[in-house]
Amino acid sequence: MKSPATLFLYDYPGVQELSDVRFMNQPVKPLQQAPSTGPSQVIQPPSRWRLASIAVLALLVVAGIVWWSKQGGAPQQAGGGRNAAPMSIVPETVAKGDIGINLNALGTVTSLATVTIRTQISGYLQKIDFKEGDDVKKGDLLAEIDSRPYEATLAQARGQLARDEAMLKGAQVDLTRYQGLAAQNAVARQTLDTQVALVAQDQGTVEADRAAVKSAEVNLQYCRILSPLDGRVGLRQVDQGNYVTPGDTNGLVVITQLQPISVLFTVPEDNLQAISKRLQAGAVLPAAAYDRSGANKIADGTLQTFDSQIDPTTGTIKLRAQFPNETRALYPNQFVNIRLLLDTHKDVTTMTTAGIQRGVPGTFVYLINTDSTVSVRPVRLGVTDGNRVEVLSGIAPGDRVVIDGADKLRDGAKINLRAEATTATPDTPAPVTDKSGGKKKRSDSGQQQ
Repeated sequence: MKSPATLFLYDYPGVQELSDVRFMNQPVKPLQQAPSTGPSQVIQPPSRWRLASIAVLALLVVAGIVWWSKQGGAPQQAGGGRNAAPMSIVPETVAKGDIGINLNALGTVTSLATVTIRTQISGYLQKIDFKEGDDVKKGDLLAEIDSRPYEATLAQARGQLARDEAMLKGAQVDLTRYQGLAAQNAVARQTLDTQVALVAQDQGTVEADRAAVKSAEVNLQYCRILSPLDGRVGLRQVDQGNYVTPGDTNGLVVITQLQPISVLFTVPEDNLQAISKRLQAGAVLPAAAYDRSGANKIADGTLQTFDSQIDPTTGTIKLRAQFPNETRALYPNQFVNIRLLLDTHKDVTTMTTAGIQRGVPGTFVYLINTDSTVSVRPVRLGVTDGNRVEVLSGIAPGDRVVIDGADKLRDGAKINLRAEATTATPDTPAPVTDKSGGKKKRSDSGQQQ
């Protein structure tokens, strides 16, 4: 019980009645005027600093009351508590499946054989037996050169051979006769030796003539230019009627092998050991080629081999993948994105990467509870394959997690389900970017998170 306060009342000029003043429900008696013993005393009012202090204290009290009322009645953030309005989300059921360890890289399509067709003899081009863009087989006729000079050369070489063969036969007959006379000591030994040397000389001449005939026959065959491989004929570099020589730089035409075809691409040297072990174990590593955007698959092939040395300037190694190219979707010098399947993790827990959240708890997901609320569940991730990720721990197959609408969720927030998401596994790699700013290799999707 507080003690009653003492109230001092001052008689100011103009104040006549003080009998109605009360303090703590008690009437206040009017002041008795003290008897005047001398000159009247002047009573001073309270100082200004005391009045200012009282005003400041009153303002602080009012501000505190206002602040307390606002704190007590402030609404909670959306999704921030159990009494908040339910949030609309899209769930996904965690399942088991296979997930691949893929290496993504840039590649350039390279033909396994590209041949510039050149003439091996000089002459006038009499006939062109191909059309630009045609597919040719090995041995198909491409062009013909005027063969008459070479036919004459062949005839001359054959005549020279016939003459020298006749001379050889005459020398051999003489040698036989001299050998018989020498046995009877009827001819000098020197004559016999000279005849033996003459026969050997004629034999050498005949061999040279036979070689000349063979050379003339080959040159005559060169008048018909044949395709050395199966491939596609490019644009014609020379027209019919021109005089062609073996020294022509552009040749007649270029033939490129398109089936099969290869792709050269590079991967970081850190992946070489894993690739080498798989190849040495006899594994066939599938390789898929995608277009420039990385959205559309062009062809499927297999890894053939890798280079024998690492490029020290980039820290990468070059690999070659071969593609059947039955649909002719790959052409030499074409830019493609390569996705090499290095290994596959069988029967593991997988989910969509859209459901992975990162924050103060680390890597986590919003797990959907049976009472239509969510809870934060930390997870540990493995490899990523497209938009699917391997979950090593934290959730199990059959759990449902939020993959859309998790922006405003909090632990314990209420939810409404919109639609159940499908668990498809796409095989499209993301495009990659090189050091120069163009499309190049991104981080390998098979790396641990």
